[in-house]
Order: sequence, then structure tokens, then C-alpha cells
Amino acid sequence: MKFTDGYWQMRPGVTARYAVSVADAEVTDDRVTLYAPVGRVTHRGDTLNAPLVTVDCWSPAEGVIGVRVTHHGGRAPRTPEFALATGSGTGAGKVVREGTTVELASGELSLRTDTDAPWQLDFTAGGRTLTSVGSRGAGFATDADGRHFMLAQLSLAVGESVYGLGERFTPFVKNGQTVDIWQADGGTSSEQAYKNVPFHLTTRGYGVFVNHPGQVSYEVGSEAVGRVQFSVEDQSLEFYVIHGPGPREILARYTALTGRPALPPAWSFGLWLSTSFTTSYDEATVNRFVQGMADAEIPLSVFHFDCFWMREYQWSDFVWDPDVFPDPEGMLARLRERGLRVCAWINPYIAQKSPLFAEGMAAGYLLRKPDGDVWQWDRWQPGMALVDFTNPDARVWYADKLRVLLDQGVDCFKTDFGERVPVDVAWHDGSDPERMHNYYTQIYNETVFELLRQERGEGEAVVFARSATTGGQRLPVHWGGDCESTFEAMAESLRGGLSLGLSGFGFWSHDIGGFEGTPTPALFKRWVQFGLLSSHSRLHGSKSYRVPWDYGDEAVAVTRDFTRLKHRLMPYLYRAATQARDAGTPVMRAMVVEFPDDPACHPLDRQYMLGDDLLVAPVFTEDGSVEYYVPAGAWTNILTGAQVTGPGWHRETHGFDTLPLLARPGAVIPLGAVDEGPEYDWADGVTLRVHTPADRAEVVTAVPAPDGSGPAAVFTTRRDGDEIVVETGSALPWKVLLVGAEPTGDAAADPLGALHNAPAGTHRLTLRLA
Repeated sequence: MKFTDGYWQMRPGVTARYAVSVADAEVTDDRVTLYAPVGRVTHRGDTLNAPLVTVDCWSPAEGVIGVRVTHHGGRAPRTPEFALATGSGTGAGKVVREGTTVELASGELSLRTDTDAPWQLDFTAGGRTLTSVGSRGAGFATDADGRHFMLAQLSLAVGESVYGLGERFTPFVKNGQTVDIWQADGGTSSEQAYKNVPFHLTTRGYGVFVNHPGQVSYEVGSEAVGRVQFSVEDQSLEFYVIHGPGPREILARYTALTGRPALPPAWSFGLWLSTSFTTSYDEATVNRFVQGMADAEIPLSVFHFDCFWMREYQWSDFVWDPDVFPDPEGMLARLRERGLRVCAWINPYIAQKSPLFAEGMAAGYLLRKPDGDVWQWDRWQPGMALVDFTNPDARVWYADKLRVLLDQGVDCFKTDFGERVPVDVAWHDGSDPERMHNYYTQIYNETVFELLRQERGEGEAVVFARSATTGGQRLPVHWGGDCESTFEAMAESLRGGLSLGLSGFGFWSHDIGGFEGTPTPALFKRWVQFGLLSSHSRLHGSKSYRVPWDYGDEAVAVTRDFTRLKHRLMPYLYRAATQARDAGTPVMRAMVVEFPDDPACHPLDRQYMLGDDLLVAPVFTEDGSVEYYVPAGAWTNILTGAQVTGPGWHRETHGFDTLPLLARPGAVIPLGAVDEGPEYDWADGVTLRVHTPADRAEVVTAVPAPDGSGPAAVFTTRRDGDEIVVETGSALPWKVLLVGAEPTGDAAADPLGALHNAPAGTHRLTLRLA
């Protein structure tokens, strides 16, 4: 929200007051409270009839400093609130006062202010100022309608880029944009977003989290071009400055504060196939799809039933349409016999025609208006209401309906919607409607996720969620929502996914082929490549099916080959998944995450790193042409063996069997021995693809256990001149593919290099570079 009209004036009806100095400072060992007048004080009379802004500063964790700016502090607490791991809320910082200078230090991060100087808060680390809250940087404003806003502005340095703020489909670098943190069901082609997160990070080594679950309005270099402004309609504004120095470290600290993802089950990384949305389907259709995938030798892991598994006009009643699926238990058992998991679509809305409407209304489980009537409208479902998840009994009621489906054989749920939440309502627990608008999705998805955890066990819970806010990353997986079947929408989907990854979310997916419309065969095949090189992969559409044979024989081959490639990459991908769980590092990473010191990587949004060591550049053209950038070193395409050298841009043309899928220089990438599914012993028969490390380098490769409990095998690869030694404590058989080498001795020739076998019980291989 903009308050100023250019540099000199305010917008019509707006009055703003900003901290201009420090009148007093209360200092303890770990906390600073500053009292800041909003006008110049030259004599005692200036202290009368004027506001005083209170600024509290503390550290909840090392490398994190919290700031709370308050005008009137007598306002009753509002709920909901984000669940933060702040301990007692103090104790991680140390305050030092020397003369007029007060400094709060937490790890390498410090907040410094001079109480005798004009208002200024400097955040410093590593001997430099990261950002500052200076003149007109902290205060409040009122508008012509009498609304009261708290605001803060943090300085931007020359060349500093801003990222994050949720899954946003607008330009990847947020500089110059106005961003409102407000959930909306708006597709993927506008400024609206399904997943709004009041957190951003920058290339200057810090991130900022605004601790407010309601609407937060950002002006990212768009009102004052050298500042990021954020404002809330409230009497207090709390934010945390989070030090890195790099994006990985910022994300680690941010997710330590707001929560890290659960580890999805291994089976969820396989291919998901959907009925699509408004297409016609019954059990015969499902069987035809499943058998068609088997006949095409495309391994399938999950079958998804979209909305019309229930009867029309009464979503949700959680009852299978008896005219279409007369024997759901038998059908689900038959799918289980074929090795498939089953996902069912749900939403948090109850149509008036559903029997659950009267049941929920009588029990007080549906959201009500202030006059006591149930809130209803006719959008989406006629007369639909929302489940009031602030009522604990309503959560139990809703979960019990889903438990019946789990008992029938459903394994997980697509938790759709949760964005269109009204504000002219009265919540059961008295929550503030403006705050609950964004937060509703969190308690909706928590209800479903916790049920799955209870019923299926730890490590087996997974949802396919569309909406989210801060904390939603704890409840994977999320997908990108309703995109069109175009190359442009494919690119905007990736842009949104990378933005979400820079907002603390570890796992992300999208509708392969696009949702709205029908993809061309070329688009389908390119999206299949991209989809199967994402953390999670689902074929899904709106009015048309996404079975590969509808797009030609070559589409079948591409789907088969890339599904099988993903299965072989499982030891590598699941290692990346554990990094998301343990440190908050996303599986799909913007290039700036891995290469923050390479300025050419800062704006890149049409390529990404998949885990630590694989660069993926999806093809967004009909003719197969693609441009991509590689940082320094020799990068090797793991599909073709071709090498490119960086730093620099490359232009290539690819058939549908390849794309730029490049191994990082010196990487050791584990590939499993099985391509028929994602669940197997990844350490048994694993092949280490060794891309010649630098001399004297040592690379440690951990192959995870399928349950994520720890490494099943650890390999250490060292290079000493022309000699490469690989060692392990594993007693299982393994192999080494020395990429680009000529076979010597017992090595077998491979299209990509020399393949060396290590039979069971072999703990050391010594190889020579040809």
C-alpha cells in the first residue's frame, strides 16, 4: 500500500508519523526498548499532545533479531498467530551500551543505534551494513477512512535483489513490485497468489519475516525505490531480520523459526496420474488408464480421483457417487493389488445439498456471520458453507469423515481450495476475520495432515495442497494451481515454484501439460520432462485427459523414459528431500541459492538446481531451442555426456529425448539400480557417476535409507593426481561410472565413460584416469 504521492507529498487523506529520534532507551542484558517521538523535540512542551512510538528489539535465536514497532499498545491480542519456535522469546542476544550507542548482537548479526543521532537502526554483519531503518523508516499512518496502519521501511543497496513472498507468478526478482499478502484463487497468470508468505530474502545476505498472519502490503522499491516497505492495518508491527550470509543459511534460520517440512514418503516421488477435472470417468476409465500405463511400461505410483468421485452439487459429502463408483472398496482394493496408492480430492466447503450441511449447521461446525446465520454463497458449489476449523469439535468431525475414506483404501488427499475465505464472519474461537483469511488454509491442511499421520504412521503422511501461508511448509506437498496449457504458463509455473522455494517450502509440483486447455504434443512432452525433474510429478488437466498416448507415441516414450530416470535418481532426490527436512533447503532451487556469489545467477528463473548437483533447464519452445547459463567449470549433460563450460550462456536445440540436465563440475551422483518404481533399496547396486573431481578434492556421497532415518551407505571419493579412490563401509554391491573416461583393465565400456563393478563386500576401488 502506498502512502506517499511522490517524494514530497502524502496521498489524499493520508497522515503519516515517523520516528525521528530516540527520547529514551531501556536496556537489559538481552533486550532494547526505544521510545521514539514522531516530531522534533526542542523543549518540554514538544513532549505534549504528540505520539510516541515504542520499538522493542530482541533476539529469539542466533542470527535473528526481532523488532516490534507499536503505536498504541493497549489493543487486545488478536488471533490467530503464527506458531514460531522462539523459546522464551529472548535470550539469544547480548546488549552492549557504550555512551550513546546501543548494540544488540546475535551471532554475527547486530542491530546498532545512536540514541543522540537522528532515528536510525543499522543491521550489520561481517563488517558491513546489511540494511537500515532510517528516516521515515518506522511509524504509522491513517487514511481518509480512519484506518490505522503500522509501517516499516528497510533500505535497499545498489544492485540488491529481493525474492520470495510466497508462490508468485510475477517477475522472479520482486524489485519494483507491489505485493499484497492476501490469499486469492486467481490462477497462475496474475499478481494474485494461492500461497502468500510474508517473508523475503535478498542478495545482501539477510531475510525479513513479518510476523502478521493477515494482510501485509509490500512496496518493494515501488514507493521509495531504494527501500522495501511493509505495512499492516494494526497498532503494532513485528518483524524479524534473519542473517545468512547466503540464501541457504537464511532459509535454514527462517525455517528453524517457522517450521521445516515433514519428509514425504518415498512412493510420493513417483508418477501420479489423475482422472482430470470435468472429464467423464468411471471405474472402467480408471482401469483403462492404469492398464494403458502398464502396457506402455510407464511405472505409475499414485492414481488420483478428482472432484467428481462425489456426486455433483454436494461437494463435499465424502461419499463416492454410487452411479459411477458402485463398489469403491473393491475398486480401491484392486488398485492396491496393482501396487498403486490412491489420492482423493477434497475441499473445506460443504454444499447445501450435502447431508453434511444440515449436520454441520446443527452442531455449530460451519462458519457463521455476526448475526448467527451460516455464511453461504453460490460460487463453486450452490449454497456452500465453510467448515469452521477454529472449532476443535469441527476439526474432529471433518477428520472423522475422511477417516472413513482411509478405511476404504484411500492413501492421501488433494487438499484443494482454502483461499476464498470471507471477512464478514464470526469465527467460533473469536479469531480476527482479517487474520483468518490467510491463516484458514493452515488449520485446514493441519487437520488433514495430522489425520494422515495418525492413521498411516509417521513418514507416510502427504497431501497435495494448493493454498498455504507461513508454516504451510511443514505439511507437504504443494502444487502450483490452475495454469494454462501453454509454454508461457509452464514458465510462469516454474517461476512461482522457485519463488515458493525461496519462501521456505521444500517440495513443489505442478499440473503436467497445464490445467486449462489441451496441450500440443510438443508442449506435453516438454512439460513431462520438467514435471519428472520436479520434486513431485502429476499428470492432471481440466477438460481433457493427460494420459500420454493422447499426445502420440513419442509422448509415451518420453513419459516412460523420464519416469524411469526419476526412479533411478531416487537416492539422489531423497538425499535432497532430507536436506529440506533438516535444513529447509528446497529440492528445486533457484540458481541464486546455490550460486549467490555469481551475479549472473541472481535473476535466473527459467532454470534451476535439482538438489546440490543437477542443473535443469526446461525447454519452453516448440522447436526445442533453449538458452541457459552455467556457472564456472565444466558441466556434463547426464543424458548425452556432452560438456559445456562456464561461466557463460549456451544455446542448444534438443529433441524430445533430451534437455539440458547437467551435472555440476566434480559431482558424484548416485543412481539406483531399479527404474520400475521409487521404492527400493537404493544402496543395493547403486552406481556412482563420478564427474572428475578437482585434484586433492574429497566428495562424500550419502545414499539415504528409504524411510529417511539416515544413510544406508556412505561413499567417499578422493582424487590424487591421476588416481581416484572410492571407499565405503557398505557390504552391498555397487558400481562407479567414471564419466568421460576410457575403459581400462576390468572396466566396461559405457556410452558415458568407463564402468567399474564392485561386487558385494568390496569396500574400496582404485581407478586411474585415462
